Amino acid sequence: MTGDGWSAAVRRRLGAGRLLALGGPEDGAWITERAAGALLSVAAAGVPGLVLTSLRVGPADPDAPARPLVTPPPSALPPVPLRITAELAVVGGHPVPELTARLREALFSAAQDRLGLDVSDVDLKVTDLLDAPPGTRPDPPFGGPPPGPAEAPATAAAAAALATPGVVQLTDELGPPVRETDGHLQVELTTLGHPLEVARAVRGAVARAVPAAGSVGVLVTWVT
Repeated sequence: MTGDGWSAAVRRRLGAGRLLALGGPEDGAWITERAAGALLSVAAAGVPGLVLTSLRVGPADPDAPARPLVTPPPSALPPVPLRITAELAVVGGHPVPELTARLREALFSAAQDRLGLDVSDVDLKVTDLLDAPPGTRPDPPFGGPPPGPAEAPATAAAAAALATPGVVQLTDELGPPVRETDGHLQVELTTLGHPLEVARAVRGAVARAVPAAGSVGVLVTWVT
């Protein structure tokens, strides 16, 4: 790989943010912080009177012990309870306690019901007061266009994943779309619908298509 290629790969990896576990230790599914943050920002946009200015998702307790039952992607966070940390600006005239309560509820609901993240805490900080709502909301903290099409490898795992309802495409943001390490298959993809449910379906489909695989993991890089 050339120097420019390495630089592009590093930028893609950093732009994706942390790799967050979906569901529990047995689910073998992860999602990029960028993809999760984009959907959470959409939920926040439904609360009038505020503008979300930053959002991060990470372990609620960085020292919490965890042992995933399925091999995680490189540098992925273990399946532990998560904390959403967000900063926001509030439009003058709106009651701050009421707005933060509504935003906290919206973020909890989106994280758990729409994504399948195990969120235990939502920390909010009001950093600014606005005279009026802005004309347009800023891009989501980890937003951006979905990745471009990736060429699907001619393997049974890729074919099974692509045939699973809810799978939009395979991607190669953090590595090959399908990669095998010591009998473990990792599939990278984008989804339409609930990412945890789609990831569970993909794991089952790939396991049936490649019975020799010791285990199967899924990394969701975008949700449409």
